[in-house]
Order: sequence, then structure tokens, then C-alpha cells
Amino acid sequence: MLSAYWVGSPGPARMSAVLCQTGAMSDHAPDGAASASETPQAENPYGGASTATGGPKRVRTRHFQNAKRDGIKITGLTSYDQLTARIFDEAGIDFLLVGDSAGNNVLGYETTLPVTVDELIPLTRAVAGAVQRAFVVGDMPFGSYENGPDEALHTAIRFMKEAGAHAVKLEGGERSHKQIRRIVGAGIPVMAHIGYTPQSEHGLGGHIIQGRGEGVKQLLADAKAVQEAGAFAVVLEMVPADAARQVTELLDIPTISVGGGPHCDGQLLVWTDWAGLTTGRIPRFVKQYANLAEVLGDAAKTWRADVASGAYPTDEHSY
Repeated sequence: MLSAYWVGSPGPARMSAVLCQTGAMSDHAPDGAASASETPQAENPYGGASTATGGPKRVRTRHFQNAKRDGIKITGLTSYDQLTARIFDEAGIDFLLVGDSAGNNVLGYETTLPVTVDELIPLTRAVAGAVQRAFVVGDMPFGSYENGPDEALHTAIRFMKEAGAHAVKLEGGERSHKQIRRIVGAGIPVMAHIGYTPQSEHGLGGHIIQGRGEGVKQLLADAKAVQEAGAFAVVLEMVPADAARQVTELLDIPTISVGGGPHCDGQLLVWTDWAGLTTGRIPRFVKQYANLAEVLGDAAKTWRADVASGAYPTDEHSY
């Protein structure tokens, strides 16, 4: 994750630079500049004082670009509520995606296709209102931008005005470049999404890895299209690691892997998969860092038993 602030010049010299653990995704200080410790109240160009180590109080799109330049990995998780958003923000996760994956993680749908803008707006508002540092991206659902640039801009404006998102994400490469250009032209940052695009699962023939063999040509074309349209970053989902490496080397903007291997500039996972709240089959690219399903299940069984036996509540839990 981007829990590092390099003070020093770019290139090999930064290997001997000071690494301050509490900063993140920051600009390099130019040679000869005062260290963060010498200027604890340094002006933040976006308003307010910088943190004590010189790191930003809020992650911005420029910090994504700096991270790619400096070889610092970007971390992202999905979030759909204020409680997880606050936890992930305090843990130093760089960006939170309020994804249309809420469809099969919150709303009870089998896929993401039924999700609407009206359903995602309150979830995005909850996440954006809970964080202090993390960059919040609102996911534009199926049917909210396909009709063209005007519809796409209208949807993006809703996420910014009604939900407080810092950026929006939409799927598609060459087919979506006009929408991306229109949104960016209005001053709204866009995170693109190519490779396997879940909203097109029926058109793609199911959950099929993209960019294999000759398919890498289309992947590269899509990558170039979204960069030229003005996207500040691009998600690569379910593509071979070598194809993702080619895209990462081709682009000036950061690549974010969702099953795209280790060569991308950052990694993104659905938090319920990552934390083990999801049960049953999970994607191969997911590493589970907790088993919340077991923890919550055990807690629920214990509480049920305590209520049945009269062990809860006791005088300690009574007024």
C-alpha cells in the first residue's frame, strides 16, 4: 500500500531517502527542500495543513500519478457503508470503490446488472462521509452511461453532487472513450475499467479471462483509448499477468489490478471476498486475509445460546 513518503530526488537516489511511515502517496520534495519535520505546517495546495510527515490529508488524482512514477503500489478496496469505510480509511487504504458489486454483496441480486444509480448514491454518500484521507470512487452502473456522453455526464454529476464522490468509474475501452472524454471535460475524474467487464458478462459469454492470445491487441487498444480520453487510472480485471504488464508499461496512467497479476501499479479487491465474509466459491485471484463469516457465525451461535439459557442479559447489561 502507499504508506510511504519519499523525501529525496526521483530515480535510484530515493533508495537512500528518508521513508516516513505515516505519510502516503505524496509528491517528492525537490532536492534541497526542507524536510517535512522542519516544516510541519507546510501549506497544502488543496487547502489546510499537510500532515506532520508531509503526506497529504486527502488522496488526490495526482497522487495516483506520483505513485506510478515512484514505483509505490496503490491499494484499493470496495466499501458500501460508513463502518467499513472508516476502518479501511484508518488502515491507510488509498482508495475506496463503491462498486456496483453492491448488487451481489448488499442488495441481494445475483449479478451487478440490476443495480441502479439511485441505489448506489446513498451507499456512496455513506462512504464519502466516513473517510478523512481515502479517495472515493463511485461506480456507474449498467444502463447509466451507455446511451452516450450526455447521459454519462448526467450520471457522473449525480455521483459528485448527491453522493460526494471524488471520481467515477465506468466500464469499457474504445466503446466508452467518448463518455470518458465528456465527463473529464466537465472536471470530473474518471477511473476506467477494461479487460473483463462484469456489466457485459452476457456479451462476453460469462466469466472469461480477457486479453489472451490475439485478445491482447484489443486490450492494448482499449487501454490507449481510455488514457487518450483522459482517465486518471484504469482497472484491469481478469487478464493474464503478462498482458497486464504490457498495458502497464504502455500507459502513463496507473493500472489497477483485479485479477491482473503483480505487474500493475495497484491492487483492488471486493472487501467481502478479501475479508472472508463471502462464502462458497471465490475468484482465484482473491487472497482471504480474514474469515469474518466464521467469526460472525460463531458469535451469533454463542449469543443465541446465551439468550436461550438466560446467560444474557445479566445485571451488567441492565439499567
